[in-house]
Amino acid sequence: MNAPQSPADRDDIAAGLSEEVKARYRNLPRPPKFDTPAQERLHRKQRLAAAFRLFSKFGFDEGVAGHITARDPEFTDTFWVNPFGVHFSQVKASNLIRCDHHGNVVEGDYPVNAAAFAIHSRVHQTRDDAVAAAHSHSTHGRAWSTLGRKLDPLTQDVCAFYNDHALYDDFGGVVVELDEGQRIANALGPNKAVILQNHGLLTVGKTVDEAAWWFITMERSCQVQILAESAAARTGEAPKTISDAAARQACSIVGTAQAGWFQFQPLYARIVKEQPDLLD
Repeated sequence: MNAPQSPADRDDIAAGLSEEVKARYRNLPRPPKFDTPAQERLHRKQRLAAAFRLFSKFGFDEGVAGHITARDPEFTDTFWVNPFGVHFSQVKASNLIRCDHHGNVVEGDYPVNAAAFAIHSRVHQTRDDAVAAAHSHSTHGRAWSTLGRKLDPLTQDVCAFYNDHALYDDFGGVVVELDEGQRIANALGPNKAVILQNHGLLTVGKTVDEAAWWFITMERSCQVQILAESAAARTGEAPKTISDAAARQACSIVGTAQAGWFQFQPLYARIVKEQPDLLD
């Protein structure tokens, strides 16, 4: 199917920016290009391993729950994912597994998490543009998900999700069935993220870097809104929201695929320096 267009990628979002400002952002670094699928595969696997190490460092792990996937650049009906039962802090490029859309492990020595298969296979099938998808049981994402609400434009950072995230409000238990995964993919729609009620967050991107960054900043945005609303309950002053026009302008800068990829680069450099074995 054709990839739906995310609101942050539409021309009208950026229409209010001057040509000078647009030019500055066009000149920012962009994701690399590759000569062979093998080169691109290694790149995606290394970024995937780095994302897991960062998720561990940020405390996004919860036992064996959580998964980040990357579509294989050659065998596009398969995706790379973390080995089931291996802690995020011990994931490296060499122990990732490749899974097909039928739940079979076609490369690697570990089993696949049934929920990872059920959710991510449907997301990757439904969204041609989603090279990567990230889902974990992070603390603030789970807490916010229990409210059954989308995030408000309270800060510049959360404007990355302005009119570009959805709510899945039909929690049906642990996701091990494909029809539940498809309902999640349908709820995600063309957006970069979906809040899974009573479950947590899921983000997608055109690169592993982008999907991982959206998850990181969305988790923090949930934390910020929880803190803001808690403070409001004590003071009686409601949090001040950003206007629609300002939120659209902010989204056109901080909410693009390029911005998501670029935000991840310093984190990648940091974790590789600290934990170079992830590249093994």
